[in-house]
Formats: sequence, C-alpha cells, structure tokens
Amino acid sequence: MTAPDARPAGWDAAAAERWLLSLELFGMRFGLDRMRRLMTTLDAPHRAFRAIHVVGTNGKSSTARMTAALLACHGVRAGAYLSPHLVSFAERIRVGGEDISEQRLATALGRARHASALVDRTLEEGDRVTQFEALTAAAYAELADAGVEVAVVEAGLGGRWDATNVIDAEVAVLTNVGLEHTRWLGPTVADIAREKLAVLAPGATLVLGPRLHPDAEAEAELAARRQRATIVRAPAEPQGPAEGVALLARGAFQRRNFAVACAAAEACLGRLDAGAVRAAAASTAVPGRFEVLPRDGGPDVVLDGAHNASGVAALADSLPEFLAARPLVAVVSVLDDKDAAAMLAALLPLCAHVVFTANANPRALSPATLASLAGQLGAGGWDGVGRVEADPRRAVALARELAGPGGVVLATGSIYLIADLTRPLAAGRGSTL
Repeated sequence: MTAPDARPAGWDAAAAERWLLSLELFGMRFGLDRMRRLMTTLDAPHRAFRAIHVVGTNGKSSTARMTAALLACHGVRAGAYLSPHLVSFAERIRVGGEDISEQRLATALGRARHASALVDRTLEEGDRVTQFEALTAAAYAELADAGVEVAVVEAGLGGRWDATNVIDAEVAVLTNVGLEHTRWLGPTVADIAREKLAVLAPGATLVLGPRLHPDAEAEAELAARRQRATIVRAPAEPQGPAEGVALLARGAFQRRNFAVACAAAEACLGRLDAGAVRAAAASTAVPGRFEVLPRDGGPDVVLDGAHNASGVAALADSLPEFLAARPLVAVVSVLDDKDAAAMLAALLPLCAHVVFTANANPRALSPATLASLAGQLGAGGWDGVGRVEADPRRAVALARELAGPGGVVLATGSIYLIADLTRPLAAGRGSTL
C-alpha cells in the first residue's frame, strides 16, 4: 500500500508536469540513498511486484516493451517503466499494454511530490530528490497500485547508481554495451558493462543480448559468478516458439530485440506459448523507432531515435531493404556528448541529401557544426548535398521537397528530435533529462 494521496489544491496533469520539469534545475545526482528514502516514505511499492530489469546501450525501450507484451499475452498482468518519452511523461508508465492516463499520472506524481518534500527535509543542505528519482518513485507507486504482477523496468543511465536500482529483479537483461556516458560510467566497454551489470541480484537470471562485446561478455561472466546467477544467451534471431514470427516493429535490429525479449520472458515464465508469442510480436509498436508515419501523398517519413554510433549503424543496416532503391533524405540532429562523426559516417553513404537541424535540448550540436563535420567525412563515401535548417519541422518540410513523392525522409540522431517532431505545436517544452 502506497502513501495516501496528498495532492495540493489545483493539482492536475499540467501542474504535475510543471513540478516535474522544475526539478531539472537540480540535474542528475547519482546514488540510491534518496531513492531508498522515497521508497520507505511510500511504503515500499517496489516490493509489490516481481521485476525484470533491462540495462544496456541500445534497444532497452524496445526490449522492455516487447517483454511486457510477451508477459501480457501469456496472461500476466504486466507493467513497464520506460524512458525517455516523446510527448507525455505518461508514456513512461505502462500497465496492460497501455500508457497510464494523465489523471493517474497526476495522482502518482502528487504522492511522489509529497514524499519528495518529506525526504528533502532529511537530506543535507544542497541535496534534494531529482526529477528521475521522483518520476521513478511515482512509477513504482503506480505499478503497485495497479496490481501489476511483473514490472519490466528500463534503467535510465548505467545501472549501479540509477534510481531504478532499488528493485531486486529476478531477471536482468543486458542488451548490449557500447561507449556512452563515459564521463559517468567509465572510459572503456568493460567499465561501462560493470556499471550496468551492478543491477544483477543474487540468484537472478542474466539474459545477454547477441553480438555482445567480448569485454562486456567477460564482465557478465564475472558478475554472474559473483552473484551465483544463471546466464542465458539470447540468439540473434527469434527461435523456438518465436521462430519466423512477423513483427509489427520494423528493422532487423528489432528482431534481435524481440529475441532478447523472448529470452527474458521465458526466464520469468518458464516456457513460452507459440500463439502468445505471435500475438505479442504482431501487436507491439515502438514509437520513435523505425516508425513509418501514415502516407499523405508525399514521401514516406520515418522517425528513428537512434542517438549513438551503434544505434545509427543498426538503423543503417535495416534501411536498404526498406528503401528499395528509393532516394533517402535524412534530417539529422545530434547531442554534443555523442560521437557525431561515427553516426554520420554510418548514415551519409545511404543519403541523397541531408538536412542538418537542431532540437530543443540545449546540448544539441548546431546544424552548422554538423554540416561542417559531414563535409570533413567525404572520404566516407558520401557525395550528397547538405542543407541547414535549424527548425526541425521546417527541416522535415525541406526534406520532403528534396525527396519528392517517390523518396523517403528519415529523421534521426536524437530522441529529442523525434520528440520535437511528435509533440503538438501547442504543447509546452519537453523534458531534457
């Protein structure tokens, strides 16, 4: 049972989102002490359900969605906690295959706000509950209130000190490991893998994604021995009851993610039913990941939030089959902490034109910087034309003109770009964390 509803007068979905966004001022602060205090204040909602914890560099959200769908199609009341979102924070908390309502989000955040105020009073001066901690506390409270039997939880950043890591998940999933967030997680693949694998609980099952870097594989074996955990290695293609299934989610990388999700669900359930697997595969959409917008008489428009070198490489591998020789015009925005050169090197050879743009995140590289970098990558094989348009929506409009009705427009490079293109014009700013 969670803490009682403690919403102030006038508290609604808009007020709840304003409060949550106001916490961005305090940035990220690692450590689990604040989160544990929040859980105590909320009467330990994270103990009310079994959990599957998903960590990794790429594919976490897709794998988590697919795993939750597999559980639901097997008759389990499943929930999921995901990040980031495109339009609403409500997208991050899912129960029974649906985003929670804005009203339920407001109620959960009201409880989290009350708990956060109580916890803040116990902290040293200058310390306070962060946005992600408050949202995670609200998510755990909502999943508990909704009577979820199993929650599939996507880690935010890393694992060891991530706010999600107050659960003792019976299944941990490591999708893959690449160089990311090295400032916080360490300079090598082994360092980063070690931080992510710190979510592994004693006696748990550790599901490893295919094509895992050898250094990450070695760290996984060490972690499993230390925690007396069982390792399950997922195949690169769905097998067993999942062999040959048709996925609603597009892209070869999604077939790998589905194979990992099947391994995670099987570790939780003990066995998989072929009919349930087919139903999950056919019904699980992943917004912002190789998402093809409805045709409107112009070119196909694809949204993909690939935000690092390995993500763009996986996207590039899946594009030729979809393009079928049609010209591709990419709309690209990248954050300043990403390897933009490697991302462009993977994408540019497939493009007839590129429109470099920005997004609302203050860490976005300027379009001119991206255009200059692309010009320096001529040796990579790209001989197309680059254009600069800072406004994302105008950039897509320009890309549509360049592609023509028979072409394809791809917006990629940052999930924040996809959010900017998806969010209604009248909506307020989105989260930048």
